[in-house]
Amino acid sequence: MDASCLQYELTEAERLAFAQRGYLVFDEMLPPDVVDALVEVSDRIDAEERQKRGVGPYDRLTVRDMVWRDERYLDLVDWPRALPKIWGTLGWNIQIYHTVLAYSPAAEPGNGQVEMQGWHQDSDRVNHEIESSPRPRISVKMAYFLSDCSAVGRANFWVVPGSHLLDAYEIPDDGSLPRNAVPVLVPQGGAVLFDRRIWHSASSNVSAVARKALFYGYSYRWLRPRDDQTVEHLFERSDPIRRQLLGYAPTGGYGYTSPTDEDVPLRVFLRQHLGAEAAA
Repeated sequence: MDASCLQYELTEAERLAFAQRGYLVFDEMLPPDVVDALVEVSDRIDAEERQKRGVGPYDRLTVRDMVWRDERYLDLVDWPRALPKIWGTLGWNIQIYHTVLAYSPAAEPGNGQVEMQGWHQDSDRVNHEIESSPRPRISVKMAYFLSDCSAVGRANFWVVPGSHLLDAYEIPDDGSLPRNAVPVLVPQGGAVLFDRRIWHSASSNVSAVARKALFYGYSYRWLRPRDDQTVEHLFERSDPIRRQLLGYAPTGGYGYTSPTDEDVPLRVFLRQHLGAEAAA
């Protein structure tokens, strides 16, 4: 990994905002040529999966475990503008544990009602079985937007800012919005980094613009991946830090909870370039 990525480290202002709100929006995360390339491959996969699953042209479609499907997806695992934001919130003992290609096509004519897809905190059983309050962060997601979602009604991601510090939140039974809920507005090529604990929901698309997004979930290495990840064949042609992020542990299972430098080359990188404190 090139040390030039260090210019994108999480700033103190970003760190404070993330701690308070539970999410950050980055308007410029992917350059236009990268967006175009990702749209090309994502459109193809979306079309193939719709035909294979019998999903209609106006229905939402998600494809999990997609990193192995194209080199352009693989490059986002350690995207230099994004990875420093990830280690800035979780530290160096991290891995990819969940990836999703999510398409919400343009609305069917006559459908103008924005509906929430279900308010929740990520990680399901983690929220029932870990004994602490507030619950620990454990994982974050970086969502890359391949289409312009800077206007309301484009299948926006909705959040309740600050709710990541609340173990429970009142969600109305009548379908109305929870108190303080806001849409996250992101331009094409932008991204959202969010804490898994924040109360959030996808929403329906009532616009003429298809919402196209990629979600990359990062967790501590000792957390079991949420997807059955097809990545082992990628280890050999990946550099050490990318291998770590893909889940490789050269010292075996013990290396997930008591890692050596061989297990976590990201720690070595941070120590070399930022000093011992950054790798503590």
